[in-house]
Amino acid sequence: MTWTFTDDVDVFLASAGASLAARPVEHTVALTVTERLKRSGAHHYGAGDPVLGWWRGADGAVAGTLVRTPPHVALLTAVPAEAVGPLVADLGSGPDLDEVNADRDTAALLTALLPGHRTVQEQRLYRLGTLRPPSPAPEGRARAATRADRALLVAWVRAFAAATGQSKSSAEWLVDEGTERGSLTLWECDGAPVALAGRSRMLAGTVRVTSVYTPPEFRGRGYAAAVTAEASRAALAEGAAKVLLFTDLANPTSNGVYLRVGYEPVADRVQLRRDG
Repeated sequence: MTWTFTDDVDVFLASAGASLAARPVEHTVALTVTERLKRSGAHHYGAGDPVLGWWRGADGAVAGTLVRTPPHVALLTAVPAEAVGPLVADLGSGPDLDEVNADRDTAALLTALLPGHRTVQEQRLYRLGTLRPPSPAPEGRARAATRADRALLVAWVRAFAAATGQSKSSAEWLVDEGTERGSLTLWECDGAPVALAGRSRMLAGTVRVTSVYTPPEFRGRGYAAAVTAEASRAALAEGAAKVLLFTDLANPTSNGVYLRVGYEPVADRVQLRRDG
């Protein structure tokens, strides 16, 4: 039983890719990040080398992974309890576990083994059940964002990142790629955009709705529910078997929106950060 680490995404996927794809709902972010590294190169997310690790159990099968693309946090898929101690022994003295996103049980084990770490965010993963668009729908209509919307989209993606504690550094390429793929949806009212939702590339039959954002002056009018439902409908139309999204558990409004349009809770995740 051991952890193996590499900075080569091809080596990582050759060993751990099948394990990730076997549970695409729980592994949605790891699948997205490693697919991006494969397409765009090791330093797509930043100048630091990625840290990609997998744990093999006593039977030799991969039973957990770690994906870190500096400066972003380390992402742990669900790992057996016996893998957490060796992970801390291997990486706990360096920067790679300064900030970790893990399932709730693994986060509790990490907190016990990493003095000085504290919870900074709790997230919930949702999966779409039966889509229920708001009825009556709010005033306006949905449309695909275009290059002409770029300045507004970049500003809104940055605002979303700031509100959810994410890095703003990805805003421009997310917008450029999203408009090229037609995967950014705007809700318009009286000819002006009032809300945004994006969707990830389809991987292993799953699509994740992302960057759901309504500027403060337009909130409370049902636009977030409408644009989320439209992005979800578009994912289903593309052939997604499962449509997912994450939300911050500290935001009861967004959690309520997603439940109303048909999303169902799957699992909770916790983000830990080392003090100082």
